[in-house]
Amino acid sequence: MGSNDSKPSALKEGEFVGALDCGTTSTRFIIFDSVADIIAEYQAEFPQYYPHPGWHEHHPEELVSVVKECFEGAVKVLEERGWDRSSIKVIGITNQRETTVAWSRSTGKHLCNAIVWDDSRTKGVVTHYERLLEEQGLTLPDGNLKKGSAGISSLKEITGLPLSTYFSAIKLHWMHEHHPEVRKALAEDDLLFGTVDSWIIYNLTRSENSPGLHVTDPTNASRSLLFDLKTLQWSDTMVNFFGLKKNILPQVKSSSEIYGEISEGVLKGVKIAGIVGDQQAALVGNKCLTKGEGKNTYGTGAFVLFHTGDAVVKSNRGLISTVAYQAGPNSKPAYALEGSIAVAGSAISWLRDGIKLIDKVGQVNELAAQCEDTAGLYFVTAFSGLLAPYWDSTAAGMLIGLTSYTTPAHIARATLEAAAFHTRAVVEAMATDAEHGLKNLKVDGGMTNSDLAMQIQADLGGFEVIRPEMRESTALGAALLAGSAIGLFGWDVNDPHTLEKVNTKGSKTFKPSLTEEDMETRWIGWKKAIQRSRGWTEAYESD
Repeated sequence: MGSNDSKPSALKEGEFVGALDCGTTSTRFIIFDSVADIIAEYQAEFPQYYPHPGWHEHHPEELVSVVKECFEGAVKVLEERGWDRSSIKVIGITNQRETTVAWSRSTGKHLCNAIVWDDSRTKGVVTHYERLLEEQGLTLPDGNLKKGSAGISSLKEITGLPLSTYFSAIKLHWMHEHHPEVRKALAEDDLLFGTVDSWIIYNLTRSENSPGLHVTDPTNASRSLLFDLKTLQWSDTMVNFFGLKKNILPQVKSSSEIYGEISEGVLKGVKIAGIVGDQQAALVGNKCLTKGEGKNTYGTGAFVLFHTGDAVVKSNRGLISTVAYQAGPNSKPAYALEGSIAVAGSAISWLRDGIKLIDKVGQVNELAAQCEDTAGLYFVTAFSGLLAPYWDSTAAGMLIGLTSYTTPAHIARATLEAAAFHTRAVVEAMATDAEHGLKNLKVDGGMTNSDLAMQIQADLGGFEVIRPEMRESTALGAALLAGSAIGLFGWDVNDPHTLEKVNTKGSKTFKPSLTEEDMETRWIGWKKAIQRSRGWTEAYESD
């Protein structure tokens, strides 16, 4: 094993699973044991590029080099702790979704910078395709043509998605229009497209003698606007609508199977056996594996996913239908509804940076704990409109219910309550769409470090909130799918009982403590506050 030959023979042989978590600003490689204790880990940031307002890019080669750095760093830590690197039996990969990479089939080199999921340069592309949908429509496999509202419904029926700047086909169209290299590669059948998972696996598995594997899984494919949620295949209708060719697309494999082996480096020969988009990975990592279970990841914003079983649930309330995971090539897919909340932790940052109410983010908890309620104050954190389930780009942020009694403590508490109320709104929309209530809410992300914030969530949501001690849920999800693929530790994601011992240490449950009447009174107040915030910028636009 190269440099390992000089290691002392005293290194122990164990059984571990690795998880590569390719995030938006950093990449991590975490090595877990059978109960999800972290044995070793390494994290490294990589450069962000913002060439124009609203643009956000990554350099594809830097995405690959930081992965290799994380492998080497984690293996070094593993060996320093007395374990041989051969203890890593398999790895899974989870990634920022929708971020789009284009590269050459013949050279394996990228053709332009990757366009990141939150890049908003493609608003004009979205308008173009909205007009195309209106005027030319979608041609379905049976030859039927669907235009206007029928076309919009058909698009959502196939993909589960609305036309939006987020999704990969829109970004790929922009690349095709603005990069001659991409246009030429498509014309000459030399173009390969993929999200970050596909690009990383291609590079990890390629060698001098053979090209890399060009694969993805349904969770990533379902964020492209090119994928049929029901058949789990690329949709001819959508590929044609976007003027693309199927030969540029990765092969869609399940989220849990052996795709290939790492071709070189410190993990040469290790199997890659799990692929899953980051939010779906957090669902799996939180062990939300049966219908009616849900998770919320509280970061800058918040992402709520609700397991809807083995059927696609169409949302009438502005939620996205998506594949949750497919735990094996012969397994039925699991589906989920997803709701995105634009502002969660960033509202706390605003208290610190915007109005200087606190000096450090953690102080919001001490301040909010000084009062038992907000004294009727509500904070609608619509800094740039409202996402799910309200979908109002003209909504404005507002603090409403201010009186001479209001203190900084009330504002701090109202900030924590805003994330909780917004989560309840999304969860209620999900339960109505799915015709199935939430069993409990599993949580991860930065805000979950606050006991107070999680108790507020339980109180205002009216459901139990379960927080594990080890909150690397995204990485754990990829590890569970990879381990399950080879039967490591007896894990089987299709049988949740086999995961009963995974990540149970130190788990804490927050239970609702308000009376039903008090909870509903506050909820009515929140809905009134939301109503006041809606359409706020419309008056100015019409003047």
